[in-house]
Amino acid sequence: MQLFGGLEGRIEKLEAENAHLFNVTNILAKRLAELEKSLDGQTPAAPTKAAAAPAAKKVEESDDDDFKFSDDEDEKPAAPKETEMQKMKRLAAEKKAEADKKAKDKKKPVLKSNVILDVKPWDDETDMKELEKAVRGIEMEGLVWGSSKLVEIGFGIKKLQISTCIVDDLVGLYDLEDNVSALEDFVQSVDIASHNKI
Repeated sequence: MQLFGGLEGRIEKLEAENAHLFNVTNILAKRLAELEKSLDGQTPAAPTKAAAAPAAKKVEESDDDDFKFSDDEDEKPAAPKETEMQKMKRLAAEKKAEADKKAKDKKKPVLKSNVILDVKPWDDETDMKELEKAVRGIEMEGLVWGSSKLVEIGFGIKKLQISTCIVDDLVGLYDLEDNVSALEDFVQSVDIASHNKI
């Protein structure tokens, strides 16, 4: 008596087909992995038995016809031929190295700023010439002092307004301000009146 109209036979047939497809899938996965390895420049997979047999026959035939009468048995083996993938990778690496070299050789523009500082003294008795001399005495790499003038604040007190040109990568604006503020004998405060990129 057949159970459910022959379902048992159909199930057995499906299981057999499933096992066959599983084996085929495994074989294809192995071949795909071998192809990927050979494309990535790794050692190519070992040839299949069918491919190895004709190669062996060719070697045997060539031994019969190969009559050499010279002492030079040291033939240089031919360099392995470069695959397309290896050639593409090599060319891309060369192109990238060339671009990096050009970028390295190309000089980056030097960014500069024009800064005007307002330096305020303690009182009207502060010697402004000594104050300016002390401020100009501050030396930093990338700092060039420019023109200066005395500006009236009120009640006879004048502030020193001095311009400077700084290289942005070398001179920090706050470091410059701290250095000027460190002249405590002359300077009450320092303000940045203007800051313009050149």
